Amino acid sequence: MIATGKPELISFDLCPFVQRSVITLLEKNVEFDLTYIDLANKPDWFLEISPLGKVPVLREKGEVLFESAVINEYLDEINPPSIHPADPLEKAKNRAWIEVGGNQLMNAYRMMMAETGEEYQTHRDALIKGFKPVEGQIEGTFFNGDTFSLIDAAWAPVFTRLLIVEEALGEDYLAGYPKIRAWAEALVARDSVINSVIDGFRDKFLTYLQKKTYNGDTPSYLAGRLAERA
Repeated sequence: MIATGKPELISFDLCPFVQRSVITLLEKNVEFDLTYIDLANKPDWFLEISPLGKVPVLREKGEVLFESAVINEYLDEINPPSIHPADPLEKAKNRAWIEVGGNQLMNAYRMMMAETGEEYQTHRDALIKGFKPVEGQIEGTFFNGDTFSLIDAAWAPVFTRLLIVEEALGEDYLAGYPKIRAWAEALVARDSVINSVIDGFRDKFLTYLQKKTYNGDTPSYLAGRLAERA
């Protein structure tokens, strides 16, 4: 455990949800510490501070916060200027679309960790369908226009992972969604997003997906697809 007076994020090295908070802190030029744990062998001290046993957790000033959306709003509020809409209605709308982003992240993971081709296609269809209502919401380079916002930090982990798998498999998960494609590419090219993951993230992430399915540590459908393209 680290005790430096800086905010400390606790998670594991491939976690998409901690990436949201790392992006937010990098955007705001806030110094922080990052502690990685083994999810398969969670330390007792972590279980004592995380009510649900989930990551990420933020520890600051002797207090603990959990759930990435809550952590991000807190970090935004205490480190001005805010990158969340000031108007209450717009802020509420952004929160709602952040929830959609979380759902799409899970759709993507179900697809990536499918054990069979049939499962992969089912979750692929759900993922692509899930993007349909998002396309008309994007107002510029980023979700709210030309300025990076908290909602962009929330969605960036979706595209970080999706574009890696897309390139590796020769897929196109955003066909028919030109606004989302442009948004995704703008996000993954942004310094805060690039620097929000570990060195060698792409290879480690693909290796992780090949060895893991929702049924346990068994070879995934993705492993076969990647072997065919090797």
